[in-house]
Amino acid sequence: MVSTRAVPNLVFRRLRGQRSAGEFAAAVRRAAREIGEQVACDARYIGRVESGEIRCPNYAYERVFLHMFPGAGLADLGFSARESVRGRGARTTPAPPPTTPPTLDSDIHEESDVLRRVFMTSGTTTVATASLGLGGRSAAAGPLAVPAQRRVGEAEVSALEKAVRQIRLLDDRHGADGLYRRASQPLRAAYALLDSGTTTRRSTTDRLHSGAGELAISVGWLAHDSGRFDDARSHYAEALATARLAGDAALEAHAFCNASFLARDTGRAREAVRAAEAGQRAARPLGSPRLLALLALREAGARAWLGDRTGCEQAIGRAQTAFARGPNDADPEWMTFFREAELELLEAQCWSALGDWPRAARHARRASRLQDPHFTRNLALYRAQLAGDLARAGTADEAAAASHQVLDLLDRVQSSRIRGMLASAVRVLRPRGGPEVTALLARYEELPPIT
Repeated sequence: MVSTRAVPNLVFRRLRGQRSAGEFAAAVRRAAREIGEQVACDARYIGRVESGEIRCPNYAYERVFLHMFPGAGLADLGFSARESVRGRGARTTPAPPPTTPPTLDSDIHEESDVLRRVFMTSGTTTVATASLGLGGRSAAAGPLAVPAQRRVGEAEVSALEKAVRQIRLLDDRHGADGLYRRASQPLRAAYALLDSGTTTRRSTTDRLHSGAGELAISVGWLAHDSGRFDDARSHYAEALATARLAGDAALEAHAFCNASFLARDTGRAREAVRAAEAGQRAARPLGSPRLLALLALREAGARAWLGDRTGCEQAIGRAQTAFARGPNDADPEWMTFFREAELELLEAQCWSALGDWPRAARHARRASRLQDPHFTRNLALYRAQLAGDLARAGTADEAAAASHQVLDLLDRVQSSRIRGMLASAVRVLRPRGGPEVTALLARYEELPPIT
């Protein structure tokens, strides 16, 4: 039998030197602030690293450690390679793209090899050759076919989890329109494995259900962001059913979170409130204040669309209180986007729905200033929100300037939702006139369609 005993990380212990675990944790938090990262590091976390309980840090901690020790890699700090670590510890967020991302076409070609095979050949039986086909070079070779009673192991589950991360990474860079249709094949393959595959370990089964559900949410989000609302609703419902079947509260909370967002965007505000409340019930035992904060903001946004200012303000208050408790190890991997900038953006949307345009613009302006430039799609989104709020608040020149900033990003971001927000701002600005607005309109008319 292979021993599962943790191996102490003596290298990391030597790096700490004469400092206490608490002092070193404080240094980690300071280093995190220097690079705009958020980690909830304390003496207990340092102890878990040094004892070997944490064999590989999540991405947030990795960034901080590599900032603290320039020129070192994870191995130099005593950690195991990420791909060798199984289970929850391996579920880390991929590194953000460079500050100046490549063009959409070149980036898609670069990623296509990573996403070429979601499930791989094992022995003499081939699982579905599912692919995102992102460069036109890697389309699936034929119809989906998963043999009956296919044995599912680490390779298949790890590949599924990798597909989820890669879809999220590409969406953060470019938006959903160019990705949605090519992401559906891995999803079909994942559910085919659920239907016909067999596993020998409960942990593998749990990861398979969780991975398939998270993939359904990711593909649903691509549909949502590209304006395919019926498809998105179907995918979110599929994820919720998977969560209920597997008894996975974290997946259930995520599915309700996205379902609430979709219901609000499609004019079903009361349904959005109910979904947000259901998500909060599922999330409470999970120990993640940040998840509860996001779900409270989903509720606040829905109540704003109902014109319930009091209920909206109460939900915002709960969200701010929960957010202030900071990040912790229970925060889901998919929530890496939910930082102070997103908190400000979601509050801006609440005030915008309530018709308080100047207040909405103040929050949207802060969101734009706080946003990490690595999240290109969200940066464009925040600026589009700001442009719309400023236009409605009567600040035409500043609104035109914000709209120009959105246009600057649309060669890299393909999102029907962002295009729609920009179009709405332009409609409000068009009658205002003036040189700034006239220049914006000329540029906007030359905007090419999404391909």
